[in-house]
Amino acid sequence: MSGELAGKVALVTGATRGLGLAIAQALAAEGAAIVVSSRKDDACREVAEKIAATHGVETLALPLHVGHWDEIEPAVATVVERFGHLDILVNNAGIAPLAPSLLEVTEALLEKTMEINLKGPFRLMAVAGAHMRERGAGSIINISSIGAVRPSPAEAMYAAAKNGLNALTQAFAQEYAPQVRVNCVLPGAFETDMAAGWDEEFIGLVTRNLPAGRLGRPDEVASMVVHLAGDRSGYTTGALIAVDGGRTAVY
Repeated sequence: MSGELAGKVALVTGATRGLGLAIAQALAAEGAAIVVSSRKDDACREVAEKIAATHGVETLALPLHVGHWDEIEPAVATVVERFGHLDILVNNAGIAPLAPSLLEVTEALLEKTMEINLKGPFRLMAVAGAHMRERGAGSIINISSIGAVRPSPAEAMYAAAKNGLNALTQAFAQEYAPQVRVNCVLPGAFETDMAAGWDEEFIGLVTRNLPAGRLGRPDEVASMVVHLAGDRSGYTTGALIAVDGGRTAVY
C-alpha cells in the first residue's frame, strides 16, 4: 500500500461516526493500518471491514470504553501484539452533554464527562506515548473543541474537559519529546450526524458571523489530522490548531 502513512499503524477512538470516521478513512487513504475503536463491537467491526475493503489496508476492530481506565493498557497491548507497533494515536472519542443550568449539573454527569473527554485521553497518551518513545517515533493528535476557548454555560462541562485536553497536549509534548509529537485540533461547527438535526435557522445563527460563512466538512478536519500524523509536520508539536472557519478570530 502506497501513501504518506504507509507502514504506520493508527489508533482512532470514536472512529465509527462523525469526525472520527472521517479521520480514520483519511488516514487509511494515506496507507495507514487502522485500529477502529469505539464502545460498540458491532459498529467497530462494520467500519473496519468497510475501510479495509475501500482502501486495501489492514484494520482491527477494537471495542474500548475510553472512560474505563483499566481498559486502556490492555487495548494498546492488543494493538502492539497484532501489528508490532503503534505510530499514531487520535484521541477523538468524547461526549458533549448540555446542561439546562449549571446548578442542575449532577456530580455523576460531570464525572462521566471528565472520564471520557479527559481521563481516558490522558491514560491513552501516557501508555501509547511510552510505547512510541521506546520505538523512537510517534504522533499523537487530540481532538478538542473551540468550546474550550469560547465556552457557553450550557457546555461548561464539555468545555472544561476539552480545555484540560489542551493543557495535556502541551504537557505530553514535553514529556515524550523529542521522539513523540503531540498536537491538538480544535474543530468548530461541522456537518456531522450531530448537525443533521439542526434546522436552517440554527445553522444561520451558527454561521452568521463566521468568516468562512458555512459549516465545515469532516474532511477539512481529517486533512489536518493526516498532516499532523505525517513526517511533513515534523517540527510541529505542542500546537493547538483551530479548524473553525475563523470562529475564534471573531469576538
